[in-house]
Amino acid sequence: MPNKIKYNIKNVHAAPLTKKDDGTFEYGEPQAIPGAVSLSLDAEGDSNPFYADGIVYFRSTANNGYSGDLELALIPEWFRTSILKETKDANNVLVENSAVAETNRFALLFEFDGDINAIRHVLYNCSASRPSIESSTKEESIKPVTEKLSLSADPREDGLVKSRTGDETKQEVYDGWYKSVYQPKIEAAANTGTPAQPASKTTEGGKA
Repeated sequence: MPNKIKYNIKNVHAAPLTKKDDGTFEYGEPQAIPGAVSLSLDAEGDSNPFYADGIVYFRSTANNGYSGDLELALIPEWFRTSILKETKDANNVLVENSAVAETNRFALLFEFDGDINAIRHVLYNCSASRPSIESSTKEESIKPVTEKLSLSADPREDGLVKSRTGDETKQEVYDGWYKSVYQPKIEAAANTGTPAQPASKTTEGGKA
């Protein structure tokens, strides 16, 4: 049965992205980012009308991915070192250095609860900016202060932006969503008119 509603964000994961010399894309094993509070991503892309005969004769649209914020209870240390490229010194102190110009690209996996099944998503080409530093004094009760990552989810060089599970997604794909980054099958893409994606060396979202 199809979902009627969605609510709640959970099971946020990230997997480092590497572009190989042969032009294919490879992802590391997804790692959990616990403590998701909220996710808000706006679609990016222009819509340009062409007028003729006194009407909008044609409209072109561009898919430039998404941008927004991921709010977390606390950014895990592995994400700071693997993605934000902070380093550990000899005393295991996390060090941020301005000489490191770019953070690492990654896939972002997450899901929303539904009344029937959770809806699982993956964004294939994400980047995150450094979080702000903030807190406040404790008053009568302890109120946790969250941390926020500003995200950009750009189209991959082959055009791939995102995937999500549907009402009839195969069970083995659904169950293996967080074992490896799902890659669309070329045959399925051809049937839907979507440009075929280059082969990747990651497992196709099923059992490893």
